[in-house]
Amino acid sequence: MKKFNVGIQLYGVRNTMAQDFEGTLSAIKAMGYDYVEFAGYFGRSGNEIADILAKLGLKCVSVHQSLDFFDKDLKAGADFLKAFGVKYSVIPWYEVGRLAGSDKWEETKALFNRVADGLKENGMMLGYHNHDFEFGKYEGKYLHDWIFESVPADRIFPELDTCWVKYAGLDPVEMIKKYSGRVPVVHLKDFVCTKASAGPVYALIDKDGKEIKNSKEENGFEFRPLGKGVQDFASILKACEECGTDTVIVEQDQSYDLPELEAARISRQYLKDKFGL
Repeated sequence: MKKFNVGIQLYGVRNTMAQDFEGTLSAIKAMGYDYVEFAGYFGRSGNEIADILAKLGLKCVSVHQSLDFFDKDLKAGADFLKAFGVKYSVIPWYEVGRLAGSDKWEETKALFNRVADGLKENGMMLGYHNHDFEFGKYEGKYLHDWIFESVPADRIFPELDTCWVKYAGLDPVEMIKKYSGRVPVVHLKDFVCTKASAGPVYALIDKDGKEIKNSKEENGFEFRPLGKGVQDFASILKACEECGTDTVIVEQDQSYDLPELEAARISRQYLKDKFGL
């Protein structure tokens, strides 16, 4: 199997990061993660982050970054990210009421294209990280498809979250293949549930960092470390290999009975033991 770059989405260790930023990153590196994907910077400057990553031997391939970060000065935002080597700036979530079929869709398209163009001018690329709701349809096409048909392929890529694709009732392998050649980064996320496509089961964060509460059907949904849930990662990784993925990102939005770092360690060990990654 291809030797993918293996990273972790730091949202899954956010509480530990808030307590000990550098110590958490050091522990992540010791587990065998060589790449990280930030979701918040805990008050550090781009240069401070760069120094810590260099000290620890970590690389930041991507960040989850809301678009309002670029509202006032796109170049300033890009310069902040470039300071610590970011290649991809990924929209972590976008309001469904502003996607295709809404009266805000034309405005959304213009915004996506403006930021995508600006990032490209600065040597980076825009990404979009899906949840399940993007696989609702408008005029016979997934909302997800509308996004990637509305921004040129050299300016945006789908950062496919394999958990939410499967939870939406679709096959992550087929979705990766659908976007073959456009999937440099893929999220590996495991879960259990008794009923798929049962509505939101995740917390969302608003622009001020506050949790948006979601109602959900009681369907036994819980996140799990890799290998502890329903996902077929052998098939997913094979598809990633065939379709040009370079980096796989471990993500576990929430850990229940285990400390965050222990859940991260279990996932990393699973990739080592099962796939030699």
